[in-house]
Amino acid sequence: MLVLNGPNLQRLGTPEPDVYGVVDPAEVAAALGAATADGVEVDLRWTDDEAELIGWLREAVDTDSPVILNPAAFAHYSYALHEAVRLVTAGGLPVVEVHVTNPAAREAFRGESVIAPVATGVVAGLGVDGYRLALDWVGRRVRAEGVGEHPRAAG
Repeated sequence: MLVLNGPNLQRLGTPEPDVYGVVDPAEVAAALGAATADGVEVDLRWTDDEAELIGWLREAVDTDSPVILNPAAFAHYSYALHEAVRLVTAGGLPVVEVHVTNPAAREAFRGESVIAPVATGVVAGLGVDGYRLALDWVGRRVRAEGVGEHPRAAG
């Protein structure tokens, strides 16, 4: 399973601790690592590059990998990311959009996600616990339905 994080999230815990909290990327990795004891393998990635994020979503399709995605600010305007997420979900793979904060409770421009309409589900405003909740849900779906268990050859 891919856990993908968009712009500025590598700095989590540094800017605006009153908004994002004081948790840092290492704590996100530790929380997800502890949650994967049941055999779901997690590949945690961070980028500020929209094109790289889109490439990773294409990789998810090619490798039959479910996705947990925190698109950060890209959620509000990236129709290219919207299209890439739609490729994943159209391929029968879940994509759960995660936000550490509740975007709807912040600046007006954050009130709408262009990713949410093509994502399988959205978890927002629950801090790092949102990643764990998404991981739990996707893990149960993988085990129950076999989603994401059969890697495809890339190409």
